Amino acid sequence: MEYIKKLKEAGTKEVIALHVIDERDFEQISHLVEVSLDIKELEKKREEYAQKEIGAIGKELKESGFDVKTRIERGIPFTEILRVEEEEDISVVVIGSHGKSCINEMLLGSVSEKVIRKSNKPVLVVRR
Repeated sequence: MEYIKKLKEAGTKEVIALHVIDERDFEQISHLVEVSLDIKELEKKREEYAQKEIGAIGKELKESGFDVKTRIERGIPFTEILRVEEEEDISVVVIGSHGKSCINEMLLGSVSEKVIRKSNKPVLVVRR
């Protein structure tokens, strides 16, 4: 958040806060768990969590003087980030350096790495 707030000093007026729900997580759970789980309930809880998190981020950015648009998308994270980049015609992508899997992301997160390689816009990677 601090890096985004510093972009205001460089003239940034609008921020699009994006949270991508990785649908592959639900597929993996349904194949790995023998116990009958209510996948719809898990999806609902994940959606509620995303709404809460993106809402807090949006509120903080609005309080910092930005025009804020929040989006929650479902799919493969790097694919959705690149799709939203094109749809919204953004000027820069700000992304964390590491996500969920420490083993797969020893040097740079796999999502971050794919976004860097495939983005048509500059990417600011923030160490987490």
